[in-house]
Amino acid sequence: MPDAGGKPQALSQWKGNPLVVNFWATWCAPCVDEMPELSALQAELASSKIRILGIGIDSAANIAEFATKHKITYPLYVGGMDATELSRQLGNQAGGLPFTVLIDAEGRVRKTYLGRLKMQELKNDLKAL
Repeated sequence: MPDAGGKPQALSQWKGNPLVVNFWATWCAPCVDEMPELSALQAELASSKIRILGIGIDSAANIAEFATKHKITYPLYVGGMDATELSRQLGNQAGGLPFTVLIDAEGRVRKTYLGRLKMQELKNDLKAL
């Protein structure tokens, strides 16, 4: 999947890391609202193996512009409309955004969140991993 700069990235590089995978779009107000909090959380987690990844359901140009403008500090990938299907495979039957998936270090989906994240709930769930 390409990153916000258009460079192809292997998602396998995150194998063995617990992941918070956030599906979002530049036109989704709740998505945009939670992204600074996700950036702050990634900074808090810097010494851990937990990584936050954003998969944008949008164009590469829109994602790149957004990432620069809002100084997002975690990796953003360009999923385009294909990411909608990936989010469904991970449990997003409603197809809504934002949609976040908590994946443990073994690659198992531990929890999904539809809608704006409640950061304290996510932090508690991360501690339980």
